[in-house]
Amino acid sequence: MVKTIGEVAAELGIEAHVLRHWEDVGALTVGRDGHGYRVYDDKAVEQVRTVLKLRRVGLSLPEVTAAMAPTKSAAQAVVRAKITHLEGEIAQRQEAITFLRHTVECRHRYLDDCPDCASFVRDA
Repeated sequence: MVKTIGEVAAELGIEAHVLRHWEDVGALTVGRDGHGYRVYDDKAVEQVRTVLKLRRVGLSLPEVTAAMAPTKSAAQAVVRAKITHLEGEIAQRQEAITFLRHTVECRHRYLDDCPDCASFVRDA
């Protein structure tokens, strides 16, 4: 069964212009009917779902395009790089949480008076 761009967009809760853009940048490959209209078969709809999921987990469109490369090793390299980046963000957020928890529980009236707070600031 084939679907129109509007049907796919509505089904997935995105705008049709987003699908056109994804196709323009090479993240999607969509067939055309005899009149030149885009037609989405089951394979194309799954490809859209994959692009949508990759975007939602934080990949940029160039990363998505690379992650959908025909060779598995190329795709894995992009995903591994994204994992490394996200792990770095998690570590930074964890440090922020540790610092903020300390400031909430700190016995000093002013953070400048606290040697632990000063240590956190120096490590920044």
